[in-house]
Amino acid sequence: MVPNEAVSKQPIIIANGYIRTMTEEPVFTGSILVQGSKIARIVKHSEPLEATGLKELLGVKELDVQIIEAKGKWVLPGFIDAHSHIGIGEEIYQHEGDDVNEMTDPLTPELRALDGINPEDQGFRDARLGGITAAFTSPGSANVIGGTGVVIKTAGRVVEEMIVREPAGLKVAFGENPKVVYGEQKKMPSTRMGTAALLRQALVDAQNYREKLEQGKTDPDKLPERDLGLETINLVLDKKIPLRAHAHRADDIMTAIRIAREFDVDLVLDHCTEGHKIADLLQKYNYPTVVGPSLINRAKVELKDRTFETPGILAKAGLKVALMTDHSVTPIQYLPLCAALAVRSGMAEEDALKAITIWSAEILGVADRLGSLEEGKDADIVVWTDKPLSLEADASVVLINGQIVKPE
Repeated sequence: MVPNEAVSKQPIIIANGYIRTMTEEPVFTGSILVQGSKIARIVKHSEPLEATGLKELLGVKELDVQIIEAKGKWVLPGFIDAHSHIGIGEEIYQHEGDDVNEMTDPLTPELRALDGINPEDQGFRDARLGGITAAFTSPGSANVIGGTGVVIKTAGRVVEEMIVREPAGLKVAFGENPKVVYGEQKKMPSTRMGTAALLRQALVDAQNYREKLEQGKTDPDKLPERDLGLETINLVLDKKIPLRAHAHRADDIMTAIRIAREFDVDLVLDHCTEGHKIADLLQKYNYPTVVGPSLINRAKVELKDRTFETPGILAKAGLKVALMTDHSVTPIQYLPLCAALAVRSGMAEEDALKAITIWSAEILGVADRLGSLEEGKDADIVVWTDKPLSLEADASVVLINGQIVKPE
């Protein structure tokens, strides 16, 4: 079943579960009323209640109410993958479904992941079945500037039904990937210096474009021709969206920070593989981090020091941390497993859960709708058979926009 807010108005009660809202409130036994696509009410009660008592407590007058019994189960907000390529890098169609990288120009800010998403990508079903209800998906890291990413739900017939925030960030890349792709083409960048220079020049060009637009308001002769790429970069300069900086090595992380500070723009550090080496410096600058994928082999030099200890070290340094799968590098349904492995490597369980719920939502700029169980937020809810970071846990019931997507 695919969520559509117009499909059903039948209220749903998730009854008698252990509710972990991912706010500062501790776990409690209670029930949740879902009406339409939103969480209408959350109530606490120490004893399990039958249908009549639940309806009375929740103030439900309708006779036709669906009750999902969650006694002995854990109820949490749907998990959020803060960095993936779901929908634009399809697993089955290796060439036909690969729309991740436009490797023809190192600067392509005008590209939008939105225009490459296939809602029928098998990865979306895997995500839903695994309790992942939303994800950030973006162009890849072949280009210095790759284009804009989008936050989407993991269910929908067409992408317009899935969008939560668009655009949600401008992908830029440091390190090996751009210099390898364009070095082989005998183009700039073939070095890290070239990557940084191209990005800085693009930001300067956008500043100049913005000045000409301002001049054009009073003198039409000075109005420049419309440039979609520079318009997009100006969203970054205006702090409407952040730079999403692909950076594994510590030196590349610092280059991203150096440029963000030079141009006074918001920055999210993606991958941050060697972030544990410079946690004290990252604490000073306090940019959010999206760590991963860690559940992979050391496929390239930049990953030689990758470890599941990184997110815990960064969280203990006071940084806001989210986890990612980089789907399909790590299949998206293993996001909870990545959080569990981070806990085993020293991350606090509460922080690991925040890193795939509320911190992820805050970093993505969608915490007004997603990331926690609160009245008025989207009814993206998962009922787990056990604590969700345990290997025994299964997402037995999954709701997106108040519609049950598992069981299908």
